[in-house]
Parts: sequence; structure tokens; C-alpha cells
Amino acid sequence: MRRTYENDFKFIDSPEDIETLVIDKRRDWRASPSKAKRRQRRYKKRIAHQILRENI
Repeated sequence: MRRTYENDFKFIDSPEDIETLVIDKRRDWRASPSKAKRRQRRYKKRIAHQILRENI
């Protein structure tokens, strides 16, 4: 598995695709599940921001 990068926004056609695209390969290594969820939110936010930047 590879990490999720901002340039992966090109593979998103609908908002539901973000859920399937964003993968944290180190989820099991995180100290707690809450930190894993926080990291996932950060990945999703970065991709959403990149989508907005491309559409402006």
C-alpha cells in the first residue's frame, strides 16, 4: 500500500471516492485509534483543499 498524496485528487469523481482513496498504511502502528482517525481527517482535508485549488 502507498500513502495518499494531494495529487491523487485526480482519481476522485465523487465525494464518496475520498473515503476509498484515503488510506493510512500505518494505521495499526499509531498509538491510539483516535490518532489514526485524526490522521485520516488530515489526509482528507489536504485532498479536498487540492481539489478546491484546481477548480479555482
